[in-house]
Parts: sequence; structure tokens; C-alpha cells
Amino acid sequence: MNRLSKKNGRILIADNVHPIVNERLRNLGFECTERLNISYNQLLDEITDCKGIIIRSSFNLKKDFFDAARELVFVGRIGSGLEIIDVEYAATLGIHCINSPEGNRDAVGEHALGLLLALMNNICKADKEIREGKWLREQNRGFEIMGSTIGIIGYGNTGSAFAQRLAGFEADVIAYDKYKSGFGNQYVEETTLEDIFKRTDILSMHVPLTKETHYMVNENFLEKFRKSIYFINTSRGYVVDTAGLVNAMKNNKVKGAALDVLEYESASFETLNPGKRPAPLRYLVESNKVVLSPHVAGVTFESQYKLADVLCQKIESLFSSKQSENNCR
Repeated sequence: MNRLSKKNGRILIADNVHPIVNERLRNLGFECTERLNISYNQLLDEITDCKGIIIRSSFNLKKDFFDAARELVFVGRIGSGLEIIDVEYAATLGIHCINSPEGNRDAVGEHALGLLLALMNNICKADKEIREGKWLREQNRGFEIMGSTIGIIGYGNTGSAFAQRLAGFEADVIAYDKYKSGFGNQYVEETTLEDIFKRTDILSMHVPLTKETHYMVNENFLEKFRKSIYFINTSRGYVVDTAGLVNAMKNNKVKGAALDVLEYESASFETLNPGKRPAPLRYLVESNKVVLSPHVAGVTFESQYKLADVLCQKIESLFSSKQSENNCR
């Protein structure tokens, strides 16, 4: 079946997105239907005649979804991670899975830097103490970034954005990416994972969540670092085994952690999973060596527009290329 046999069709917008998405898709000739609070079963009924769907993180799109989506040409994911989509099965049906990681790279790069500064200078701890009437200067003496070695694992959009923002700090910035090479430049030195273990003072994770990276950072991984390190994670919560991180902190292998993401988040990233807090999470919440934020590194007013704009450009390019192919036949 040729899913592109009909030029136009209906697009389902199943999450809150910037208004330009609706406008740009209509300009392509599509009819846009917004269904922002539907259940998954309602989604399966709604998708049967749609050419595309726009989501953020409300749904996990698996085999049953794609089997129901008989006309589907693309899934548009506002954001970066595609772990909520069965990309491999979609590909067997000729369905394009499109995301927009370029749209929030700057936001994540800036947020990672903010987390680092807050962590090394005790900013959150000092702020809380002052509000409680405590004026503790010596107890909040910080550490400078200058002269340290910052290791980045994953040198894609956000890893490279973080490296660029470190340029003025006179630190040595090194990066490892299993799937990229030849990326060394004025901002970063390309290196090996073994060298990351050897040299790093501050480690920042910028990898997608895959079977390979699930719990990549665990106690055994952290024990491989020659020095005690500061740790930053703005990628995905399940990249880190929180219990292992906590043990490494208790053993002073990790001197402090700044986490924008947690493995205890809901699948949509909107809340912490309900129920009693597990012991590792309680440790993080109670520690003055930890800075936490609620998965907002990529969430800025500017990125809301940029994420949507990048996704629309890719959808426009998809249908432009397909139309050109059809015209040449």
C-alpha cells in the first residue's frame, strides 16, 4: 500500500504544541484535528484515517497503534527522544518518525551549565539557608570550573551545545560518542571512554535512552573514574541507576549530582510516579550535595517555538521530496 498516494489528508494533534504547527500543516493542505485529552483507546479509533500525528510525550506508540493507523505517513515528535515510539516497526510499514532535537539544544546546553554552577557553588543550599535566617559563608565556599576537566558522553545536539557554552570558563572539555567521530573542534577534544574515566572532574550525560544506555551509569560505571567527580544528567532518567548513583555518593566517588531527569518520572515526564518515595530518591531529595529540576532543561519559551518550527520544516521537507519524486515518475 502506498501511504503517499493521496496528496492531502488529516493530521491528528494529540498534545499541546505551539500554534505554528497547526498553521504550517494547514498551509501544506492538511486538515488538522486537535484531541488533547483523549485516552489511548480513543487514540486508536481516531488515528485510522490520519496521514500524520503530532505528539510530545503523552503516549507510547507501539505495534497496536501502527496497525490501527492504516493511512499514516509520519509521526511528529515535538522534542528529542524517540524511545516512546516503536521506530523499527514503523519503518517496516514505511512510516517516518520525525523528531526535533535541534529545537531545544540551546536550552539544554544553558540549563546544564546552570546546574553545574549551582552545584559547585552551593547556590541552592545557600539560598535555602538564607531564607531560614542562616548566614553561612564559609560553609558555602564553592569550587571554580576553571582548570577542571569536563567530560561529555554523547556529542549530539545538546552535548555540543553544552561544550560551546563552556568555552569561556578555561576548562578542558573532552567528549566521547560511540557513534560519532571526527567532531573535535575549538570547543571540545574528541577522546575515548577510557580517557573520560581517567581525566574527568565533571561528567555530563547527553545520550538518548536506548537498550544500550538504560542504566548505563551505575555503581560499577562510576567506580571506573580515577577521580571523585561531579555528575550532571539532562538526558533521560533511566540512563542512571539511581541506587548506584547514591551508593557512589555515599562512597564519595561522586561529590555532587545535578539532575534534571529521574528514573522515577512518569512515562509522560509530567510527574513523579505516585506512591511512596523509594530510598534512593529520598536520599537525593534530602542531600545538600544534589541539585534537582523537574525535566525542564529543554523547556523554555524560546524552545517551545523552535521545537515546533524544526519539526514543521522536516514535515514540509518530507512532503516536498515525496511530491518531487511523484512528479518525476
